[in-house]
Amino acid sequence: MGIAPLTFTGVSSFSEDFQAILARGETVASLPLRALQNEKSDLLQRKTLSSALQGVVGNFTSALENLSRIGDARAISGSSSSSSKVSINSVTATIPAQYTISEITSVASAASETSLHGYGSSDAVSTTGTVRLTLGSNTYDIVLAPDKNNLGGLRDAINKLGAGVTASVMTTGSGATPNYLVLSASASGATTLSLTDDPEGAATALVTNANQGSNAEFVLNGVPVSKSTNIINDVVSGVAFTINATSSDPVTISLASDRSKLPPAINSLVSAYNSVVEFLDSQIGEAAGLLSGSNLVREASTALRQFVNFDGEGLLKGIADLGIALDSQGRMSFDSLAFNQLSDSQISAAYSFVGTASTGLGSLTSAFRSVSDPVTGSVKIEQEQFDRTEDRLNRHISELTDRITAQQAALASRLQAADTLLATLESQQKMVSASLEGLSLTLYGRKE
Repeated sequence: MGIAPLTFTGVSSFSEDFQAILARGETVASLPLRALQNEKSDLLQRKTLSSALQGVVGNFTSALENLSRIGDARAISGSSSSSSKVSINSVTATIPAQYTISEITSVASAASETSLHGYGSSDAVSTTGTVRLTLGSNTYDIVLAPDKNNLGGLRDAINKLGAGVTASVMTTGSGATPNYLVLSASASGATTLSLTDDPEGAATALVTNANQGSNAEFVLNGVPVSKSTNIINDVVSGVAFTINATSSDPVTISLASDRSKLPPAINSLVSAYNSVVEFLDSQIGEAAGLLSGSNLVREASTALRQFVNFDGEGLLKGIADLGIALDSQGRMSFDSLAFNQLSDSQISAAYSFVGTASTGLGSLTSAFRSVSDPVTGSVKIEQEQFDRTEDRLNRHISELTDRITAQQAALASRLQAADTLLATLESQQKMVSASLEGLSLTLYGRKE
């Protein structure tokens, strides 16, 4: 927001002087306005820099949280000795273990039955008009209207029940009676699936009893298990697996720490750390940015020092034991070769060192979150103060601009009046001068 310059359009010989006076007045009056505008410009830069600091510290916080989650879960992953028979779906366990699944005698399947007799068409009469559907312990009585007492009507009536059974008409394409009713249970597992005509009378079975579904049957560590689904997530704590096929040979599920999960997380942490250091360095020293001396810079620097100097308990004492090194410029690097040389016991200690949300390196997360949290972090609090200051500056700038504009207009008006008066005097002077010249010629015949 600035002051629009006024152009003085005078008619006297002093108009250029009046334009200079007007410009000089504008320059002097605008000095406090420019000071406020410069203050606002610096404020906006500090807001931008604080947002950048929030971003780099937030990225480091996320990387540290991810590393601590790996430490909390101890990077446990699962494997199956025969994934074609038993496959691992997910692992949330935090303790290494091994399980043996033997005697997989059946896999879970859904019940599916077909009508005992075929029908010439879907319009063929199929029942006495009263039919009972049974699925497990639930029964559903169906009364068919005369115009619906056919294969198609029975199919539609069953599907409308919402009983967990889907009915369809299968056409074989040959013979005098190629149409069959097929019932399929929606859920797998051993059950009772039947369809009976005249249930209170002759009780005539309408469908086969050949496929009543089956459970997944197996032995886990010597204990027989029967489940209605092949996806098993409530038998082994922290492991979900799927029974894919029967097997007389044992299948082993192994849960073990996977050291390969640590290096990528450490690399991400190192990269995020260097980004924070690079930003903080730009706000310190002779060429420091506008956050120089800010509490935000000091708070973030303090948290980084806590991270670098963190003392562990056990086989790993510091971040250097993870293969992390610091150069003379304070930048980090990760030596994967040094990490790969860690023994299994050292890897186990590494999980304890990186810790959880409240232990090990992970316990430092709160210090970084207190800077970067988008709701309660110190950057957010500082930005809210910036916003209040910006609002105050905007009000002052607007008020001062209006005042200067009014003063400028008033000065221009007074100068315009003076210019008009001077122009009038100059005109009168010319008239007097012309009259004197005329008188001189009359009296003396020449100009005096």
